[in-house]
Amino acid sequence: MAMLGKIGRLFVIKTRLEAWMVIYAIALGAVERGRHYMETYPGYGGWMLALACTGVVFLAGAKILDSVKPKPAAVVAGPYAALAPRRNMVSRNRPIARRPHSYSESLRRLRRD
Repeated sequence: MAMLGKIGRLFVIKTRLEAWMVIYAIALGAVERGRHYMETYPGYGGWMLALACTGVVFLAGAKILDSVKPKPAAVVAGPYAALAPRRNMVSRNRPIARRPHSYSESLRRLRRD
């Protein structure tokens, strides 16, 4: 069983380079399959099947790239350490409290009830 685990680790995508190589291989196969469909089904049907084959590469590629985690950023030390973002820092782009409803919105609610 341990040997199967070692063999299984060979098929795990660990880096983004490996992910891009797998996406390239999928794209080559999809283009070849699309060409085959265009020869087998001439006309609109062949074109649509070929387009579907190449479209799947975008979906699979996005899923593969999302599954590979990028390397963590280097720790900043020295005089610029204060400028580095902290993990527990609250985002200043979002408001903390919700904006209260306007007067006209509260009147509309009263009229509905």
